[in-house]
Amino acid sequence: MILLISDLHLEQERPDISRAFLHFLHSRAPQAEALYILGDFFEVWVGDDAITPFQRTIAQALRELSDSGTKIYLMHGNRDFMIGKAFCREAGCTLLTDPSLVELAGEQVLLMHGDSLCTQDQAYMRMRRWLRNPLSLFILRNLPLTTRHKLARKLRNESRAQTRMKASDIVDVTLAEVPRIMAAHGVHTLIHGHTHRPATHQLQVNGSPARRIVLGDWDQQGWALQIDGPDWQLAPFPLG
Repeated sequence: MILLISDLHLEQERPDISRAFLHFLHSRAPQAEALYILGDFFEVWVGDDAITPFQRTIAQALRELSDSGTKIYLMHGNRDFMIGKAFCREAGCTLLTDPSLVELAGEQVLLMHGDSLCTQDQAYMRMRRWLRNPLSLFILRNLPLTTRHKLARKLRNESRAQTRMKASDIVDVTLAEVPRIMAAHGVHTLIHGHTHRPATHQLQVNGSPARRIVLGDWDQQGWALQIDGPDWQLAPFPLG
């Protein structure tokens, strides 16, 4: 069995989500061969050197799962793209590039966070290119901690305000971009998060049937894609 989740946006201010995630780790994840977390695991991450006691508790829980035999793979999201190797070592997880090509149940599958598919949001794409530039990341990681926290709050507030103002199709994936990137990687299944619009979409890639599976966010309920051989189930569950 393989589990895929994304967009938990873990933060101390949402103990219901963190409790649900810890329960998920203790009850469901130990039966899995692998757990994939496709970005926005934390609501904000300003650097591995700034890890909080709350975040360390999450890291320790992941390490326990990893030590029990479940492989854990973590991908950056737009909220936590500064997660680095130190956190992954502490949590016992492997950091995936975005996008990543992996084999799931005998099939080559493309995994993404999903924000890079929203190409119609040109302002966001420009900011994303700047933030993910290696030089920008070096500068950000070496800023004083108070400055990083202020910048993170500013970016988060601006992102929320701009998202409310933009048309829904602008902040969703660009439909033409999906088959393009799937064809470029030679896959017929793409799994991503980011949009908070869980669904399985059927499409055509180079004239052949394909599918795009969108993971849900953990806000009103939790979401997980469970792969057990040929059985793929994307389903919600209560946070309580």
